[in-house]
Amino acid sequence: MTRLSVAVRGLVTALAALLAVTAASATAASATARAEPEPRAPREFVALRSVDPTIIQEMRYFTPHNFMGERVDGYRQPLCILTRPAAEALHKAQTRLLRKGYSLKVYDCYRPQRAVDHFVRWAKDLDDETMKTEFYPRVDKSRLFEDGYIAEKSGHSRGSTMDLTIVRLPAKPTRPYVPGQALAPCYAPQDERFPDNSVDMGTGYDCFDTLAHTLDPRVQGTQRANRLLLKDTLEDLGFVNLAEEWWHYTYKPEPFPDTYFDFPVARRSVGHSR
Repeated sequence: MTRLSVAVRGLVTALAALLAVTAASATAASATARAEPEPRAPREFVALRSVDPTIIQEMRYFTPHNFMGERVDGYRQPLCILTRPAAEALHKAQTRLLRKGYSLKVYDCYRPQRAVDHFVRWAKDLDDETMKTEFYPRVDKSRLFEDGYIAEKSGHSRGSTMDLTIVRLPAKPTRPYVPGQALAPCYAPQDERFPDNSVDMGTGYDCFDTLAHTLDPRVQGTQRANRLLLKDTLEDLGFVNLAEEWWHYTYKPEPFPDTYFDFPVARRSVGHSR
C-alpha cells in the first residue's frame, strides 16, 4: 500500500469517527430535549369547568375558525384556563345571567405566549390572507400591528383575561367551520355572518373593525343592549372591558399583573387543581 493510500485511509477513518461522535451528541441532545418536562401552571390557575361547568366553552383557537385559519400553537385541548379569582368571578356573573335566561360563553381564556408568537409570525406574512373576508375585510394586513390588532404581548397570557359573549337559553347547537367554505364579513347582519348561538352583538367575535368597539355609536338597539348587558354584569363584579373589543374583559386585581406564562392549554397543565 502506498503512503498516499495510508493517508487517505487514515483521513476517512478520522472523518467517520468525527461523524459518529457528532451523531451521538445530537442523539443525546435530542433525548434531553424530549425528556425536558412541559411548563405547568402555578397553583393559582384552574380549569374553568372545575369552578363552573355551566359556562359554555367554544375555544376558537383550538379550531381553524379564527383569523389565521388554523389551530393556534399551544392549544392542546379546547379548554378554558384562568386564575382562580377570575374563574370565581365569572361563576358569579353566570349565576346572575342564568336567572335572566342567559349563559356566558367563552371563546378564549388563558393564552400561552407561544400562541401570541404564532399570531405575530402570521401577521408578518402579508401573503397569507386566508380569513381576511371574515375577520378583517376593511383592514390592510400590513397595518395590524400599527392599528393594535396584533401585539407581541397579550394580557391573556397573564391568566385573568378572557374573551366571551352571552347565549340565550336553551343554547342552540352551532355547526363547525369547514376550511375553504365561503366567508362573510364579521360585521354583516347576524343572519349572514358565520352562525353563532350567541345573542347579536353587532359583529362576530375577533372582528378587526371599529364596529367591534364596545360603545361604537353606530351600534344601537338590541345589539347595544346586548353589549351593555354583558358589560354591566361583568363590570359590577370587578371586570374591566377593553374598549376596542366588546368581548374582551380582564378581572382586577390580577394575581399575576406582570407575568406572561407559556404553559400549554391542556388539562395536565392544571392537573393539581382538578
